[in-house]
Amino acid sequence: MELISPADFVKDKVLAVQDYALLAGRSVGNLFRRPLYMADMIQQADLIGFGSLPIVVLSGLLTGAVLADNSAATLGRFGSLSLIGQLVSIGMVRELGPVLTGLMVAGRNASGMASELGSMVVTEQIDAMRALGTDPSKKLLTPRLAATVFMLFFLTIISDLLGLVGGNLVSMLLGLDSHQYWTSAWQVLVFNDVFTGLLKPIFFGFIIATIGCYYGISARGGTQGVGRATTQAVVAASVLILVVDFFLTRFLIVLLGYR
Repeated sequence: MELISPADFVKDKVLAVQDYALLAGRSVGNLFRRPLYMADMIQQADLIGFGSLPIVVLSGLLTGAVLADNSAATLGRFGSLSLIGQLVSIGMVRELGPVLTGLMVAGRNASGMASELGSMVVTEQIDAMRALGTDPSKKLLTPRLAATVFMLFFLTIISDLLGLVGGNLVSMLLGLDSHQYWTSAWQVLVFNDVFTGLLKPIFFGFIIATIGCYYGISARGGTQGVGRATTQAVVAASVLILVVDFFLTRFLIVLLGYR
């Protein structure tokens, strides 16, 4: 690894943040300019949304089951085993559902975007698009951004539902009534919980798409550069999701006034 001075290191990071901000802003701005390339958006929605469905279903189902199983012992000590439905419901809808779905989609699609766009960069396909008068950000970035935000919203809903189903299966094994489980899980939810759980996927989808596209467009150095960009995209997207989740949660707690 090449050694550089601290000043050059800071300049490189500031420049990278600037380039990322410009790319993200351009991708959002393209949504309000024609053409919109609807066919590309639908294709990306299929690849990102339906392609991620199996892993989202599996992770949501098992997360709800594990959450119920681990909390059963503690709740049983206080004679509150019937509260499993409430615990799984709040945990999945408010926090675990959006975050785990975002991380799963980031691992699958941020890497895919980075590798695909990086390959196009090193093979000079993007330069060819510019030479033909096509804006790469409008053709390649904006459809991925719109599709990721749109599909992650519904994938999170599916993950929440499957998490509740997983918790119900465990509660039935513990001898609890299924009707009581669903009644308590439904009644404990309030507007603030649902609003928080459905707002986060919009931010997470934006992060996944823009980070994946940024590292793909910025790939240099042939196939090795594409590999580095793929790894960096997954790591950066995952870390940013966790960081944004913390600050967004704190902001919503202050704004909506709930705990």
